[in-house]
Amino acid sequence: MNPDPPDAIDWERQRAFLAVIDTGSLSAAARQLGAAQPTVRRRIEDLEAQLGVALFTRSPSGLTPTTLGKDLAQHARAMALAAASLARAASAEAGAASGVVRITASEVVGMEVLPATLADLRETHPGLVFELALTNRSEDLLRREADIAVRMVRPTQEALVAKRVGAISLGMFAHKRVLDAWGRPTTMEQARGMPLIGYESETIGVRAVKAMGLGVDLRVEDFAFRTDNDVAQLAAIRAGLGLGICQVGLAARDPMLERVMADTFAIDLETFVVTHEDLKDVRRVRLVFDALVDGLTRYARVGI
Repeated sequence: MNPDPPDAIDWERQRAFLAVIDTGSLSAAARQLGAAQPTVRRRIEDLEAQLGVALFTRSPSGLTPTTLGKDLAQHARAMALAAASLARAASAEAGAASGVVRITASEVVGMEVLPATLADLRETHPGLVFELALTNRSEDLLRREADIAVRMVRPTQEALVAKRVGAISLGMFAHKRVLDAWGRPTTMEQARGMPLIGYESETIGVRAVKAMGLGVDLRVEDFAFRTDNDVAQLAAIRAGLGLGICQVGLAARDPMLERVMADTFAIDLETFVVTHEDLKDVRRVRLVFDALVDGLTRYARVGI
């Protein structure tokens, strides 16, 4: 019997396939989907039988996608994004002040800055539902991975509408008790003698900071606390683990945080709120877009 054509593939099987791709095991995929492990296994087996190919190799350590499985995952993910976008579009009429809006932002901005603005907006429009994707990766608005993005770089695609909200400023901060114990450095060379908070690996953001010529030529070995998670770095600064980079607007909320080297170390991140031109007249998207522009503009001014 010939396998069913791809357009006849059950969506639940594709969801199981993607979940196993993303998590690497049936048990983790089952937790992600809220399904029983045997159910996920059966869906994978049914999908392989339907396509007539092996999507994974089995081993004691889990499931590893085959080369074909990796290729097919890209198509399944595109369908998943389209399905999610369709569900958001169907959540309310285009002219309604209700429905689902998906926002993507960096971890720090998404956790520390946006919730207050969204809370104010929802008091006025309780029918709005927010999905917030926290990632330092720029999610693709053209593929509708999100409806609105907060980005630290101006988008160049013509199909996107962007509003500049100003520059979010970053500086070097530490808890006052750290500075009382170690002194208040005025140069990066002096700062090297203090417990520093930094990264585990040299990310794109780290390379961008080094390229600014701020005298930051630190290695992983220089840091007393290391993590690539920006929120964890912020928590470490607040807890008094050492000296690190923090957004000026966030530091202003904590009277125990003090800035050092303000004249020699300053980073300004031009910030934009972005949406797809096809969504700019959808009322729920416009309401969220305008609220984020207003809230982030006020937040950026704290660093002036």
